[in-house]
Amino acid sequence: MSASDLPTKEANVLKGHEGAVLAARFNADGNYCLSCGKDRTIRLWNPHRGIHIKTYKSHGREVRDVHVTPDNSKLVSCGGDRQVFYWDVSTGRVIRKFRGHESEVNAVKFNEYASVAVSAGYDQSLRSWDCRSHSTEPIQIIDTFSDSVMSVCLTKTEIIAGSVDGTVRTFDIRVGREISDNLGQPVNCISLSNDGNCILASCLDSTLRLLDRTTGELLQEYKGHTCRSFKMDCCLTNTDAHVTGGSEDGYVYFWDLVDASVVSRFRAHASVVTSVSYHPKDSCMVTASVDGTIRVWKT
Repeated sequence: MSASDLPTKEANVLKGHEGAVLAARFNADGNYCLSCGKDRTIRLWNPHRGIHIKTYKSHGREVRDVHVTPDNSKLVSCGGDRQVFYWDVSTGRVIRKFRGHESEVNAVKFNEYASVAVSAGYDQSLRSWDCRSHSTEPIQIIDTFSDSVMSVCLTKTEIIAGSVDGTVRTFDIRVGREISDNLGQPVNCISLSNDGNCILASCLDSTLRLLDRTTGELLQEYKGHTCRSFKMDCCLTNTDAHVTGGSEDGYVYFWDLVDASVVSRFRAHASVVTSVSYHPKDSCMVTASVDGTIRVWKT
C-alpha cells in the first residue's frame, strides 16, 4: 500500500454530538461505527452512507469509550460516572451497570468471546467483569499501577494496558504473570498491530512508540504531531504498513511503519483529534474531535 492509497479524502461528516466527541470506533466488520462524547451519549452510525442510526442515553457524565461485540448484539461503555454500562444494541436498553471503580473510567474492551469486559480507570486499576453472570461485582482487579490507567487491549490470553505511570503492562491471565515495560513517559493510548507482534503506545511527549510484544524492545518512534495534554488514539492501518494518529492542532498523521517518516499529514478537524479508527479491510478511517464532528476518510 503506497502513501497515495491512504484515506485522506473526506467522504462524510457525521454530526449530532453536542460538544466534544471522545471516541469513534468501527465495529468488527467495518460496516458501522460507534461514537461517544461529552454530551453523555453513545451514537451508532452507518459512516459509509453518513447516516445516524440510534442514540444510547443513560450515562450521567461524559462517555469516554465504547466497544461492541463481534456479533453486534451488545455494547459496553464507560466514562465519568465511574460505572461500566453493558447494553443491548437493538433495544437500546442497559442490561447491567458494573460498579466498583472509585473514579472515572477511561477505557473498556470486550474479550474475543464477548463474555468478559475489562475496564481501565483513573483509580489506577483494571477491572474484569463477567457479562454472562448477573453479578455487578468485578471478577478480577489488577491494581499494580501507580497512576491512572488510560487504555486497554485484550488478546486470547493477555490483558495489556497503558498508564500515566509510564508503563505498558502485560498480564498473562493463564499463569498470573505480569510483565512491565517502562517507557519513561505517560502513556495515554495503546493499540496492537494486526499481526499481534507489536504494541503501539502514544505518549504525552508527542511521541508514538512501537514495542515488540514478546521482548518489550523499542522498535521505532514516530514524531511530528502534538500530544501533550489530551487522551488521543493511535493505531496501525489494516495492512500494518503505516501508523496513524491525531494531533492537538486538528491534523491527522500517517507514518511509514518501518522508517517512521511522515508520509501524509492533513487538517482533519478544527480542534484536537481525539480518536482514529481504521477499517478492518478497506482503505477507510473515521476520526473524531473536540470540534464535535466525526469524519469519514477514504482514498
